[in-house]
Amino acid sequence: MTVVRQIDPPEHRYAEELEFLVAADAGRRPPGWRLTPRAVVTFVAGSGGVPFGGRVIAPKFVGERALIERCVVTLAGERGLLLVGEPGTAKSMLSELFAAAICGTSALAVQGTAGTSEDQLRYGWNYALLLATGPTPEALVPSPVLTAMTTGAVARVEEITRCLPEVQDALVSIMSERRISVPELTGTDDAVAHAVPGFCLIATANLRDRGVSEMSAALKRRFNFEVVPPIADLDAEVALVTRQARAAVERGGAAFSVDDAVLETLVTAFRDLRTGFSAEGWEVERPSSVMSTAEAVAVAASIGLSEAYLPGPDPLSLLPGHLLGVVRKDDPGDAARLLAYWDGALRRRAEGGARMWRQLWEHRDVLRD
Repeated sequence: MTVVRQIDPPEHRYAEELEFLVAADAGRRPPGWRLTPRAVVTFVAGSGGVPFGGRVIAPKFVGERALIERCVVTLAGERGLLLVGEPGTAKSMLSELFAAAICGTSALAVQGTAGTSEDQLRYGWNYALLLATGPTPEALVPSPVLTAMTTGAVARVEEITRCLPEVQDALVSIMSERRISVPELTGTDDAVAHAVPGFCLIATANLRDRGVSEMSAALKRRFNFEVVPPIADLDAEVALVTRQARAAVERGGAAFSVDDAVLETLVTAFRDLRTGFSAEGWEVERPSSVMSTAEAVAVAASIGLSEAYLPGPDPLSLLPGHLLGVVRKDDPGDAARLLAYWDGALRRRAEGGARMWRQLWEHRDVLRD
């Protein structure tokens, strides 16, 4: 039976391209890697329109190529890689792409939360077997990190600063000693699990989570930090939002028919509110909520679904309500900041004669509901 997934992991979505890259570059590979470092960079950042081994590779991540290269060099040296940045800057997606290219799977992941336990980073037990046979290798349930260690794969820890400090500390010895002791199996060959070549660890952390569970100095020293910034170029962000929103709507069985001008207006509004300045240089009061590219994709997809299933006369009429929903997530007072944006930069554009902004201004009353 064919399994239909809502979202394919990158190792499935780009399986044919990854197999092509395996064969296309016969250069030196770090121990345990499926691709050369050059091919990993090309897979993530694209070939820049130039054929790589006879084929043009499209970029999967929008950002500086130098950032991708530094990350790949860190992983090739078996150092821990920590991707930090504002929410919605595609840190998790980037870690998945690296894992898929390097070892063929992005599934060896632990989601960090206040409830994440040390067992989820080390190992647990199948308690039915444990009661029946006692502590045996068969009763042991390896964590994704332990599985990555023993198979030479990439482990991922999402939102590492949301884990409690004592849980984070479990990673210190793992990353320095490259082994996990299993005292329950003392006296057997399985009492210590050693990392094999190819094992490395990628973690992510949101800048908004500073102070939640601050990383210890010892753990910080075991990571190379890389900041993943928001997309700098307007056209690149519009293209990304369009592509991902289209994919989300089409997964739902509908056609995506939102006009390009509407999407550019949407992304421009997000960028104004995110940076605190309009493209013209006018100051904008920033809301405390994160106006990320990921949120822009969600709004664009919602407008696309509305157009497909509940078509109305003007898709722009939906944008104020969706923006209000975004800014209210963290602070209800941000609604007033959004209204100030409408009465400031947006109104000035409308008065300057820009058609889309004039239409958007006409829906100002939505913000007062």
